[in-house]
Amino acid sequence: MALTKLEIRTRKPFAGGESFGNAGRYEQIDGLAHFAADPEHPENAVIADIGLAPRNGDGLVEFSSDFRIVKPVDNDHGNGRLLLDVVNRGKELALKNINSAPDGPPDADPHPGNGFMMRHGYSLVWCGWQHDVPDAPGLFRCNVPDAQNTDGSPVAGRIVVSFQPIAHTDTQFLSDREHRPYPTNHLESWDSVLTVQDHEDGDETVIPRERWAFARLVDGRRVPDAAHITMDGGFEAGKVYRVVYETSHAPLVGLGMLATRDIAAWLRYGTEDSDGTANPLAGAIGRAYAYGRSQSGRFLRQMLHLGLNEDEAGQIVFDGMLPNVAGGKMGEFNVRFGQPSSLSNRSVNNLPPFLDLEPDGADGILAVCARREVAPRVIYTNTSSEYWGGHGALAHMTPDGKADVTLPVNVRSWLFCGTQHAPANLPISDTNPDSGARGTQALNYVDYRPLMRAALHHLDQWVTHGDLPPANGYPNLADESAVNADELADWFGALPGVEFPTHRKVIRELDYGPDRAVPTVIPPGVGAEYPSIVSAVDGDGNEVGGIRLPAIEVPLATYTGWNVRHADIGGEGQVLAPGGTVVGGAIPFAVTREERLASGDPRASVEERYGSRDEYVERVRACAESLVESGYVLAEDVDVLVAQGGEVYDAIVRVPAAVAADD
Repeated sequence: MALTKLEIRTRKPFAGGESFGNAGRYEQIDGLAHFAADPEHPENAVIADIGLAPRNGDGLVEFSSDFRIVKPVDNDHGNGRLLLDVVNRGKELALKNINSAPDGPPDADPHPGNGFMMRHGYSLVWCGWQHDVPDAPGLFRCNVPDAQNTDGSPVAGRIVVSFQPIAHTDTQFLSDREHRPYPTNHLESWDSVLTVQDHEDGDETVIPRERWAFARLVDGRRVPDAAHITMDGGFEAGKVYRVVYETSHAPLVGLGMLATRDIAAWLRYGTEDSDGTANPLAGAIGRAYAYGRSQSGRFLRQMLHLGLNEDEAGQIVFDGMLPNVAGGKMGEFNVRFGQPSSLSNRSVNNLPPFLDLEPDGADGILAVCARREVAPRVIYTNTSSEYWGGHGALAHMTPDGKADVTLPVNVRSWLFCGTQHAPANLPISDTNPDSGARGTQALNYVDYRPLMRAALHHLDQWVTHGDLPPANGYPNLADESAVNADELADWFGALPGVEFPTHRKVIRELDYGPDRAVPTVIPPGVGAEYPSIVSAVDGDGNEVGGIRLPAIEVPLATYTGWNVRHADIGGEGQVLAPGGTVVGGAIPFAVTREERLASGDPRASVEERYGSRDEYVERVRACAESLVESGYVLAEDVDVLVAQGGEVYDAIVRVPAAVAADD
């Protein structure tokens, strides 16, 4: 196997030694995993530039990754299931997004949240796969070599970096979210180009080269810097900038996929490493699953597209996958000069295929795995934001948006109606406290994590016992639950004080040349726009084309997968998408009929819908119990959904805390 050494650095009780039901106490193991991949092996040949990687004396390509294992102290008390949580920008996500753990700094000990996965006996593993994760405590990174020419010189080429500030800035770092940048080769290169657009699809204007430089502003003067640019007058909030330049740093980005594949394979099948270190899970794992959210979900789709669900020994790695909020896209995870965190609309992450299997079966996300008979069971879970990001529907429709496509028998796909990309919660606010991004409407506060717990449960039952999960649920043409996004403009425009986006996120046909792994057309040729298909809405503006939580079925607001940038952060009229991720909105109902009539709101008020808080809460409970019967929610989460409903009611109606407590 390609994992050669498991370097254990710390081993300690997890969650302070807390016991989790029949699984008992858990332990946490942290360290560095070492790998050596055979570049000639057919399972590894798909990795971009692997033939240009330096090799050790055995002809293998060496790399390493930070890892963490959380497992029952007594393996016999586990459920025999390994869940690999694909880290997102170096951060673990499953504990937050499945166990509802609170946010915390990356360097803090992981929080078990409600203990769901521990109570059910799962063993969890995290493994760094992203090469450009910043140097910061608690982040997981993959350490990979750079590609070299045959004479040993570094591989050079052109790269495009895009950014959209939410505030005026004089200097811009050449990477997303403080990740390691690709520095320019030539500080004084006059072949480099900087352009500006009013929005992502606006006309590009070239900024004269003498107005900007590869530099930082220090005490009002330019200091040359290969990893920053600065411009006379600075960069305007809301504008979209693209800088094209040459770099000589070509890390083998795709080795992160081999790290992910091979640590899971070794923990599942291995006994000890080359130094005799025992596999902490030896003989304890009967099934292996992978979970990934957002970037990490798209990462899983790319692994499947490359056929990387089979290790060097020909063994299946993951029996099931749970890609969350991945939509129809992949990413810059196996490309020369890849920027894995980029969500630019002109990125290779917008290239097809989008479907799991094309209608003719020749291509698709699952085509290679299907031919090799190593395709896992897959449950896709998406929010409204992926559809309003322009790509969600492409995973189950023809690229022209004119026909539904039947999903493979080993795939389920669910839209969580009226939710946004990141799991949300109270308080009600129009501003993200972390990024400072502000919307014209309140940010979406629907928490979809109870649905994620049910999805993991059903994936396990499907793999283990063959029990079919609940039916697919997403917008489709057959039942008229799918519409073009523009068709909803008039409906939302009729709501008082609501601004519908005039510039949405869309994706287009892109031409990078014949090899997507080594692009030769930089920047790419830009072609026609793919259709933006979203869910139709009911009389309250809430979506109908998917799974409806009580927040949507028994509403106190209209919940959207989109919002519009506030004038305070520039880019007026554009969809709110800080860092490229679309943010959702919430438009509360008027509390009283009098308020509704005064504002001209066509939606019934809270008091016209529900006679009291008690009545509202009981209707939430009935809806939650109905979702249990259909399988989309577990019985243990009924009380969770009821409590959430009561909290939102109190926030909108402004019920005094003492009164709410008495109820």
